[in-house]
Amino acid sequence: MNHFLDFEKPIAELEGKIEELRHLSGAGEVNIAEEVSKLQAKVDKLLRQTYAKLTPWQKAQVARHPGRPHALDYIHALITDFTPLAGDRLFAEDCAIVGGLGRLGGRSVVVIGTEKGADTQSRVKHNFGMVRPEGYRKAQRLMRLAERFALPVVTLVDTAGAYPGVDAEARGQAEAIARSIETCLDIKAPLVSVIIGEGGSGGAIALAAANAVLMLQHSIYSVISPEGCASILWRDGDKAKDAAGALHLTAQDLHKLKVIDAVVDEPLGGAHRAPQDAISRVGAAIEKALGELRPLEGGVLKARRREKFLTMGAQGIGG
Repeated sequence: MNHFLDFEKPIAELEGKIEELRHLSGAGEVNIAEEVSKLQAKVDKLLRQTYAKLTPWQKAQVARHPGRPHALDYIHALITDFTPLAGDRLFAEDCAIVGGLGRLGGRSVVVIGTEKGADTQSRVKHNFGMVRPEGYRKAQRLMRLAERFALPVVTLVDTAGAYPGVDAEARGQAEAIARSIETCLDIKAPLVSVIIGEGGSGGAIALAAANAVLMLQHSIYSVISPEGCASILWRDGDKAKDAAGALHLTAQDLHKLKVIDAVVDEPLGGAHRAPQDAISRVGAAIEKALGELRPLEGGVLKARRREKFLTMGAQGIGG
């Protein structure tokens, strides 16, 4: 069943009519194929108009769409010979982080992603993409493995934030996030990160302090969720729409601010409407970024990565 967002209701109505026509049987005076074609043209036009003027809050809704491709979808489609690696060698396995070795475009890589899950069972298994300390320590282990064998690292970020539970805090959540950021900045290997859905707070930047940070066109990346921001600033969750605008969380805003390096265009109507097309576009963008980074020596990669983030902080929002 298709899941339509609030602002997509006119589109849903037209697509409903198309489905009704397609299920009609028998010949009649109405040329069904012609009518379907006309309605589909209207849908495409409406999609183009609607998605050309999305508000930041609407982009947040698209970024969270349940039909949007998740980390495992990208890994299964883009990474051949994928061998998952589990555990942090300290406490336990965290299924919110998936990672391992494989080949992208025929070249060996280490890939790490936050996985939300696609249905109730898998969402519970992957803790809705909210990572515990052991997940970040697993990510650190994989990044160090990549450095040891001179392999590039690709991270796929889609999380509302790190898991805020008491058990996670007791096991050093803040320290694990800080160490993961430190590892990202320290490894002498090419590191490319893609925000494929939500990039929430330190839970996202723990995997995204990269040489090249890419964002899908309708993804979001912010220090806090719009709802969280609204509850703090206005003590009113209904102000989330206003908070979304104030946070500058869209890919377009962040590219202008030089927080990210490139925006990957999505198919018409968002990645959830054409998942395989979106995945192919992301794969091409990653290969392009890695192609530019591979010739660089490890020390240069590390120095440039550190300088990039230090400069970002020095410039500030108005820089």
